[in-house]
Amino acid sequence: MKLFTIYIVEDDPWYGQILKYHLSLNPEYEVRLFDNGKALLNNLYAEPDLVCIDFGLPDISGDKLLKEIHKSHKRIPVIVISAQEEISVAVDLLKAGARDYIIKNEHTKEYLWNSILHIRETLNLKQEVEELKEQLSLKYSFDSIIGQSESLQKSIQLLHKALKTNINVSLFGETGTGKEVFAKAIHFNSDRKKKPFVAVNMGAIPKELIESELFGYEKGAFTGAQNTKIGKFEEANGGTLFLDEIGELDLALQSKLLRVIQEREVVKIGSNKPVKIDIRLVTATHKNLADEVKQGKFREDLFFRIVGLPIELPPLRQRDNDVIILAKYFIDEFVKANKIKNVVLSEPAKSKLLKYRWPGNVRELKAVIDLACVMSNGKEITAEDLTFYHIGDEMPYSDQEKSLKEFEREIISHFLRKYANNVVYVAEKLDIGKSKIYNMLKNGEIILN
Repeated sequence: MKLFTIYIVEDDPWYGQILKYHLSLNPEYEVRLFDNGKALLNNLYAEPDLVCIDFGLPDISGDKLLKEIHKSHKRIPVIVISAQEEISVAVDLLKAGARDYIIKNEHTKEYLWNSILHIRETLNLKQEVEELKEQLSLKYSFDSIIGQSESLQKSIQLLHKALKTNINVSLFGETGTGKEVFAKAIHFNSDRKKKPFVAVNMGAIPKELIESELFGYEKGAFTGAQNTKIGKFEEANGGTLFLDEIGELDLALQSKLLRVIQEREVVKIGSNKPVKIDIRLVTATHKNLADEVKQGKFREDLFFRIVGLPIELPPLRQRDNDVIILAKYFIDEFVKANKIKNVVLSEPAKSKLLKYRWPGNVRELKAVIDLACVMSNGKEITAEDLTFYHIGDEMPYSDQEKSLKEFEREIISHFLRKYANNVVYVAEKLDIGKSKIYNMLKNGEIILN
């Protein structure tokens, strides 16, 4: 067990020994005693966990000693023990960075004991936070992005390039391809990893609340603003701000976002005082923003501000055997989380997974595998255990064994339902003659609903 090291500086030998004896009653404490400030400064190289200094030392005043300690060892907490009872002295020392100020009296030992316990709790919390951040860094390391396909590796190579500078990054890809995972990989592998990662889903916030959510507001700025609130830009200061579904942002707010990105400062609602921000901006969308610009739905100047390094995330159907690699990964996750015996994928199950088109991408695969683990016999996942949800417009025909004629009827029927039986429009959409559809209707091959 690592001992908690405490250095005490006290020019009164008798009083110093009393403090040392009192603290040494805790077997976790290792206490060293010094009788002057110079001796302490010469021994700080050993990096004690805590320093207690007497304010009235003969060779150096308490405030100067505090400054000298923090000059080269800012992380070491310092407690000042003094016979001075003037509040102004205590306030000045606390402002200068002292963790506590304790008056010399009959209660000093108890106050010191409690103060050290409080500091240790704070240090332990900080250490836990650092450990959690380190765990996050490992969780979102590039090695944790599962897959070996060439298309995925190309995207990962671009992620590596993003780390060399603070360039904005824009992630493009279908829903469920893992854009937030990529955003976190950028943050937790950069020199900003110890600062906040703040994610905002632009499509999930009501239009009237986005401005206050992003930029914050002052108390009394509007009805209901009972307290000052910092926005997501300020919250992410020093770190990374991830704006997901950026393509959903209203045009009026796009101009305000542009100003913040250009000026690198934000003004809260109800304030005229700009606040400087230092962030890396990562954006994501499933839309083609270049097309949105052409259609007048997205500002061209904002597009060029945020695009930075564009990275396309491949859909799962273009990632070859990554489907099986990911499926095995999700099986391992599920059995660990639920403390059940491991199950394996049967060959027919693998074949079925590889044939499916995965319109919901990685997110859909995880849902399918979780359910399959439950439906399996506890040893093996069979093809029958795999249930596809078939949500959305994309129809997963590749895992079905039907004739081309049957597929043709299903496709035309699907589009007729989708476009309210508008034969002319469906014919144009599918690039076929409308007479073909009329003949199939006449022969009863398809039926209007």
